[in-house]
Amino acid sequence: MAYTRQQAVRTAAFLRKKVAKPPTVGLITGTGLGAAARLGDPLTVLPFSEIPGFPASTAPGQTGRVVFGELSGTAFLALKGRFHLYEGHPPAAVAFPVRVMQELDIGTLIVVNAAGGLNPGFFPQEIMILADHINLTGKNPLTGPNEAAWGVRFPDMSQAYDRSLMRAVESAAQTLNIPLRKGVYAGLPGPSLETPAEVRFLRTIGADAVGFSTVLEALAAVHAGMRLLGLSLITNVHDPDHPSPLTAEQVIATAKAAAPRLAALIRETLVREKAHGSL
Repeated sequence: MAYTRQQAVRTAAFLRKKVAKPPTVGLITGTGLGAAARLGDPLTVLPFSEIPGFPASTAPGQTGRVVFGELSGTAFLALKGRFHLYEGHPPAAVAFPVRVMQELDIGTLIVVNAAGGLNPGFFPQEIMILADHINLTGKNPLTGPNEAAWGVRFPDMSQAYDRSLMRAVESAAQTLNIPLRKGVYAGLPGPSLETPAEVRFLRTIGADAVGFSTVLEALAAVHAGMRLLGLSLITNVHDPDHPSPLTAEQVIATAKAAAPRLAALIRETLVREKAHGSL
């Protein structure tokens, strides 16, 4: 499967026929966080398997559905699940939903993930705003010939995550009395979890949380000129001096417990952005 612009255009055309109002906001959720996509009443729900050009999703804790809905007049497209390098997908496949959103003229993207905490001051079920990221996957969806219709050859990454969206989510969190963290997300290819030595290394280079997603989507979104907001749900906090075993089931359970709170935060943020004329 070639995840080209031509395929993205065809997939976008298919999705455009399924909705009455073009979406302006995109949301991608991760492991155990499907409930975070409940922003408003779903108007259309499609499994990934019915969408032409979409890869197959095999990641645990992800339902693999696209949801179209509307919140306070803002139409959105939400992915309940995403694609990962560890599933065997190439970088272009991981970023393909972002390219489809770009072809749908979506200008704002929110990427949400479940992450392991590296900062010893963090606690499970806290939410971290991504101030920046470190791409340690060794991959980039922009490798190869540049598609000029999608963006410039060398996109600037000095402000990948939109500052105004960060302020909006901070304001929303104050209203909802939801404590927030802000930090740097390290993206690894996975699927093996981090060794204590790797945790120490990641802390040393300035990472506050770690996971197996998001960075390739972020690269495509910046290339596309989208306003980007990243949020991590901290599922556990690594202690390299006292390591304890961790299972995928534990991560999923923690993410599911916190997903409704994350959805409330995203809803309030979008309502504020709409009121300020930013959407």
